[in-house]
Amino acid sequence: MFDKMKQLMEMQKKVQELKRELDNTNFDVQSSDGLVKITMSGSQEVKEALVNGDLKEMDKPGLEKAIKDAYNRAIKRSQEIAAQKMKGMTGLNLPGL
Repeated sequence: MFDKMKQLMEMQKKVQELKRELDNTNFDVQSSDGLVKITMSGSQEVKEALVNGDLKEMDKPGLEKAIKDAYNRAIKRSQEIAAQKMKGMTGLNLPGL
């Protein structure tokens, strides 16, 4: 019973360490057209969003599409980073994380 508790406590410590690592990992992603750049943490917190170019010259639908594209790319990248870090820390490969 104590072995199971010890294993559980070790796993909890690893999860907390992984969360700290993800919180401190930042990356940049751009929309496919280069109009929007998002900086996001590995824990999926948007740190910065930049629009490249003059807003007066942009059409609303195009800008909305660029924002959505950049955000979706950032979410996907954060999931890839989390999966890599989890695999490295635990040896487990959990798709979708």
